[in-house]
Amino acid sequence: MKWDPEQYAMFGDYRDRPFFDLTDRISATAPGKVVDLGCGPGNLTVTLANRWPRADVLGVDSSREMIVRAAAAHDTANVRFEQADARQWAATGADVVVSNALLQWVPGHDQLLTRWLGELESGAWFALQVPGNFDAPSHAIMRDLAASPRWSEQLGAALRGGDAVGAPADYLQLMLDAGFSADAWETTYLQLLQGEDPVLDWVRGTGLRPVLEVLNNHDARRFETEYASELREAYPPGDHGTVFPFRRIFCVGRKR
Repeated sequence: MKWDPEQYAMFGDYRDRPFFDLTDRISATAPGKVVDLGCGPGNLTVTLANRWPRADVLGVDSSREMIVRAAAAHDTANVRFEQADARQWAATGADVVVSNALLQWVPGHDQLLTRWLGELESGAWFALQVPGNFDAPSHAIMRDLAASPRWSEQLGAALRGGDAVGAPADYLQLMLDAGFSADAWETTYLQLLQGEDPVLDWVRGTGLRPVLEVLNNHDARRFETEYASELREAYPPGDHGTVFPFRRIFCVGRKR
């Protein structure tokens, strides 16, 4: 799936905030190797390099567009970027691993997470964050429209349902079973978006990507027109903008 770094960068403050809420819970003092899985355009990876200037910091992403953008925009001595499929990546040797808004794209990621946790040595940290809004109107409307007679033949199983991620307790249990001391929580951010169709603009950068990847330009515009109309009803604008509740799931642990 191709990614548009410019579209993803819209609403940057809102997209970045969960990363900092996540990494604030990591208490590593002098890690040697830090990995940002699903690093995107690399702007958040660089903050890890600034926090641990003596660490070897690696940003990994499957998107060529994101890695090209990251490498061109961030020339920091202790940071490098690599295009790779997270499913093939091994956690061996890492002292801190951050997986921010990645695992929801990987079916069966609980097994992948279990493997990563098992590969880490005692004292290593693992921190993950995934969106927990797959049953929210923004995603439910998208799935219902994709499954309608008009679009089902083209879109088929392009979109995943509410089972794309687990509950906070599921991730906590995985870490505890792998020998970690862990902390899990969830937060719903009430994001105040601006613009004519701000929720559509938001999902264009992430959740709508599988649809846009399948449809040609003409059909993509038609789908967006129908989708935007229902989004406006689900998320009506107020005097100060459009409130878009966004639930996020977090889990951070240190291996004993």
